[in-house]
Amino acid sequence: MQTYLDFEKPLAEIEQRIIELRALAHESEDGTEQGISKDIKSLEDKAKNTLTELYESLTPWQRTQVSRHPDRPHFQHYVGQLMEEFTSLAGDRKFGEDLAIMGGLARFRNMPVVVMGHEKGTDTQSRIDHNFGMANPEGYRKAVRLMEIAERFSLPVLTFVDTAGAYPGIGAEERGQAEAIARATDACLGLGVPNISVIVGEGGSGGAVAIATANKVLMLENSIYTVASPEASASILWRDASRAKDAANNMKITAQDLKAFGIIDEIIEEPTGGAHRNPMEMVIRTGNAIEDALREFEGLSPKEVRAARAAKYLAMTRVLGS
Repeated sequence: MQTYLDFEKPLAEIEQRIIELRALAHESEDGTEQGISKDIKSLEDKAKNTLTELYESLTPWQRTQVSRHPDRPHFQHYVGQLMEEFTSLAGDRKFGEDLAIMGGLARFRNMPVVVMGHEKGTDTQSRIDHNFGMANPEGYRKAVRLMEIAERFSLPVLTFVDTAGAYPGIGAEERGQAEAIARATDACLGLGVPNISVIVGEGGSGGAVAIATANKVLMLENSIYTVASPEASASILWRDASRAKDAANNMKITAQDLKAFGIIDEIIEEPTGGAHRNPMEMVIRTGNAIEDALREFEGLSPKEVRAARAAKYLAMTRVLGS
C-alpha cells in the first residue's frame, strides 16, 4: 500500500479514484467497461502530470519528508542489489554489536570492497532492532574496524548514510559517543584507499560525518545533509520543535544547496516521484554513480588518495570561512 506524504494529497485522491474505477470495471458486465477504461486513462495521465508538478518544485521541508519516506531504499537494499558475496562482520571487539551500522566485505561489480552503512529498518520490529539507524559508540568503533581491514588489504570503502544522528542515550554517552565519532571521522581521513560515501536518506550531524568524510560524497536528489535535524535545530533556535519546517527551509540542507557550497561532489537524480516510487531504478543509478566515482582514483597511490581527500576538505574550510 502506497504511503503518501502530506504534500502528495492531491495525487493520493486521483490514484484512489483510479483504484475505485478499476474495481468497478472488473465488476462491470453491462458494457460500461470501455467508458470506464477511458476515465481511468484520463486519470492516469492526470496523476502522472500531478506527480511531475509536485516534484518539480519541492521545498527543503518537503525534501526532508521525502528523505524520510519509509519505502525509500535502505542499506540492505543497496547491498542486496549491488553487492555480491557480501559477508557481514559484526561487533567492535570492545563492547558488542550495533545493528544501526552494518558492514562487511563484498564484491561491487567484480571489485572487492568494504561496504558499510546505516540501516533504519523497514517495519516496526526491524526499526527497533536497528535503533532507527541511530548508532551507539560500538557502531562507530565497528566502522573503524572495517576501515582498518580495508586499509590492510587495499580495498576501497563504500558507505551509505541514512541517519537522523548518533544515538543520544545515556549509555551511549557513558561509552564515549563523541570519542567514537571523532575516531571514525579520523579513520576516514587517514585511509590510503578511496572511500566513496552516498547520502541516501538523512545525513544527520556527526552521526553521518563519522562515515561520510570521503574522497567523494554523493547525494540522492531528495536527501538531506545537516549539522542537526530540523526538529533539533528548531528546539535550539526557537525552543519549539514544531517549527522544524522553518528550520529546514532556512538551513541549506538540500543536495542542491550543498552542491553549490562544494560540500558534496555529485547529485544523483531520483526517479520522478522520489526513490521510494522506483527503488530498483534508484539502486541502479546509485551503483553507476559509485562506479564512476571509483574510476577517478584508479592508479593512484595511497599517498595521492590521502592528498586528494585532504585537499578537498581544506579547500572546503577556506570557502566556508571566507
